[in-house]
Amino acid sequence: MRRFLPGRRLGIMILICLVGGLLLNFIMQTASFDLNVVRVLNWITNYPLLYISGSLFFFFILLAFASILPNMYAGPLIAFILIFVLGVADYKKLATTGEPLFPWDLMLLKNAGEMAKITKGMISPLMIIAAIAVVAALVYVLRKLPRVKAGLVVRGVMTVSSVAVIAGFMAMVGGHSTLATSMNYQNIYWNQKVNYTQNGFLYAFTGNLRQNLMEKPEGYSREAIVAIAKKYGNVSSAAGGAAVSETPNIMFMMDEAFFDPTRLKAFTFSEDPLAFIHAEETKTPTGFLLSPEFGGNTANVEFEALTGLSMYFLNDGSIPYQQRIVKMSSMPSVVSILKDRGYRALALHPFDDTFYNRNKVYPVLGFDQFTSEKDLSDAERMTPNGYISDMAAVKEAVKELKNSDQPTFLHLVTMQNHFPFTKGLNGPTTVTVDGVAAERKDELETYVQDTKLTDQALAYLAEQLKTIERPTIVVFWGDHLPALSSDIYTQAGWDKSPREKHETKLVYLANFDIGKDPVGTMSPAFIGPEVFRMTGQEMPVYYKLLNEVRQQLPGLSKNVLTGASDDVLTGLSASQQELLNDYRLVEYDMLEGDDYARDLLF
Repeated sequence: MRRFLPGRRLGIMILICLVGGLLLNFIMQTASFDLNVVRVLNWITNYPLLYISGSLFFFFILLAFASILPNMYAGPLIAFILIFVLGVADYKKLATTGEPLFPWDLMLLKNAGEMAKITKGMISPLMIIAAIAVVAALVYVLRKLPRVKAGLVVRGVMTVSSVAVIAGFMAMVGGHSTLATSMNYQNIYWNQKVNYTQNGFLYAFTGNLRQNLMEKPEGYSREAIVAIAKKYGNVSSAAGGAAVSETPNIMFMMDEAFFDPTRLKAFTFSEDPLAFIHAEETKTPTGFLLSPEFGGNTANVEFEALTGLSMYFLNDGSIPYQQRIVKMSSMPSVVSILKDRGYRALALHPFDDTFYNRNKVYPVLGFDQFTSEKDLSDAERMTPNGYISDMAAVKEAVKELKNSDQPTFLHLVTMQNHFPFTKGLNGPTTVTVDGVAAERKDELETYVQDTKLTDQALAYLAEQLKTIERPTIVVFWGDHLPALSSDIYTQAGWDKSPREKHETKLVYLANFDIGKDPVGTMSPAFIGPEVFRMTGQEMPVYYKLLNEVRQQLPGLSKNVLTGASDDVLTGLSASQQELLNDYRLVEYDMLEGDDYARDLLF
């Protein structure tokens, strides 16, 4: 057989990288289009320049890796596998939450071990075996291919040209240049689903690298914030409940993936899994929380509840904890407001403390102490492989409240009900569900059993409140609906019901009189002002603004808007738009602006 000349081998390697670039771009698009090859081909037909330029970007990525390792085939193979894994992650995130992969999602790589636990069961053993087989085949082929040698000069040229093209591409896309626009690229940051569908994964992902949380609203200035402070400073606080004898404890309990499964009317249950919660509905203020998320992004719901800032104004796909707050030294919040009033501020999350950068974000928000999974080595789990139970988390919270000699704000984020909903993960199921497809029965019954355990933990908490001497109020809510298989919601008729798919249970409990009037549906941003109202505490000007917004737009999200009559709105009145304009200006000021509100509204 004729031996390959080094120059020819190098040429073949470069050609392989070029084909690899085209293939990688096709794979990434296929992942973004739910493995629908026809949609990918239609996209390439409509946006050929985006596909060709994107493929060249991947080509230079492969070329850059080729110039690094001695065996020039090894580098592209490693890069190919890494980008392929990125495509799998994009596909899985879309299937689970309905959202594509964003650059800030990669910050969770530092939690790879915990992510493996969370996603256990989502990837079938067959997929793992297939992936191992493909990698093994590629390694085998790599070993059989003739080695390609290149001198330092050739490697240097390859490296410099690759880095230059990669950097130029990122600057072109991130800077929204004329060249990018000429290829029909448009950064549709306000609608990320359309952004990824129209521009393709690579352009959308790269364009998000420089994305702000929100754009500067018209009319933003110090004078505008001063006017807002004066306007709402003159508003009286809404009448609250009876004054308490001493400063009350306040506890937030944000329960992972919790909603009322009995709202799925297509199914019948052998017993009421939420027996306690349903019994309390006529005894204490209850309603629904309108979550800005579905199936994931817990931190965004927490962000709203703690800061009073709304995801409604932020660009699609934003995660403020990771994009902005982690970079700040301090941030006004319900935590900082209460600390200024003499409260001790505690955070409790029975999982990895670095998830969503909570270990760095919580001090920024003002928390004095953060208790995480590593501090709860003896906490109860329903099974050895399960998450720390809601009951164990509640018991830890009660212990902290009872041991505190000063008014305490305690924020609990649970973990028990996180997917995967693997049968037996949290012990045996005692509730059967009929009417669900056979292949989804175990999954749904497992989730329903989880909610029953949460209901029992909440009943325990209610009993313990009676034994706490200091007046104490608890706000319990689910952060978002669970990431159940989509056909469960479809079978229940919820595939076209955005309101139901974003409403979780909201319950107020207290060891003093807070009334029993229902609170309707409300966004998490309004929880703080509502607690201040119920406990008769003076509201800062910022909370007066939020209270005004809540009175007209209690449910404020991109998915659903609800009005004062609990009706779904299709448009805004002039007064509602004025309120939102004021709210938007303050939110921009606090997150992206000059922070005038800190001294004027708090």
